[in-house]
Amino acid sequence: MSTVIDRLKLTTVRTGFVLGGRIAPKRTVNRAARLFATPFASSRSRAQAAQGDEDMQRGELHVNGETIATYIWGDPSSQPYALLAHGWSSFGLRFLPWVAQLRAQGLAVVSFDQPGHGHSTGKLCTLPEFIATVRAIGARYGNAALAIGHSLGGAAVTFAQDESWHADRLILVAPAADMKAAASRFFRFVRLGEHLRQPFYDWLLRRTGISVEQLQVHRHLPALGQPALIVHDLDDADVPWGEGERYAQFWPGARLFTTQGLGHRRVLDAPEVIDTALSFVRGESVGERVVGSPNLPYGVA
Repeated sequence: MSTVIDRLKLTTVRTGFVLGGRIAPKRTVNRAARLFATPFASSRSRAQAAQGDEDMQRGELHVNGETIATYIWGDPSSQPYALLAHGWSSFGLRFLPWVAQLRAQGLAVVSFDQPGHGHSTGKLCTLPEFIATVRAIGARYGNAALAIGHSLGGAAVTFAQDESWHADRLILVAPAADMKAAASRFFRFVRLGEHLRQPFYDWLLRRTGISVEQLQVHRHLPALGQPALIVHDLDDADVPWGEGERYAQFWPGARLFTTQGLGHRRVLDAPEVIDTALSFVRGESVGERVVGSPNLPYGVA
């Protein structure tokens, strides 16, 4: 029954956008952009249901007027630490299967809920807010020994690398690479008219001060020097495998580990993924190096 209801709701939304795009385009763009920037309510309900362990310390950090919920194991102020950045409509404790094994590597662990997610305040959130939160966590605890990001969190930790904060190593699981591509998928999903694309981009620019072109990660990757492991599943229906490949192609120190049959969500806590990631943390060579040239746009070496 719930599936039928969900389909009816989606049909209603799509019909509203098709009609609204013709008779009230400005109002329709505003509605669509706010929907695009609104995390699913399941982020909060799943965070409420998640239980940390007895070693976890809850805290909070204030970032751009929002209260960010943090989850800490060990002492990241005095120990090398791993920063864990969740994806869109997810929550910080989604990384619980990683924590014990990262602690066994001698790392403190810091995770958190993005604005509008989990136990943090806020209603709307976009990639620039994701990036700002990562940088604020970094400013609080200093450079990280390791950063792990899933989906939009993978893009956020990548864009967050700069002179003021960086991670020595990065692991990106199913990372989103291109806000223009993500917007295109959203347009197709809700049946938003193509004539509304530029006003939609303009809404995002007014909100964040950053254009969608600036949020295409391949423009930034060649300047990064750290080792990185990119994990992406061939059957990812949310963020195409090709976006993970793009990271590995344009990032000089990155390697690509490809899985199949795990999709976008199960890949995050699959045992084989965590085992491979820990091998990478220990300095072992895992994954494949992706190379590209004008004559060979994609290839594996």
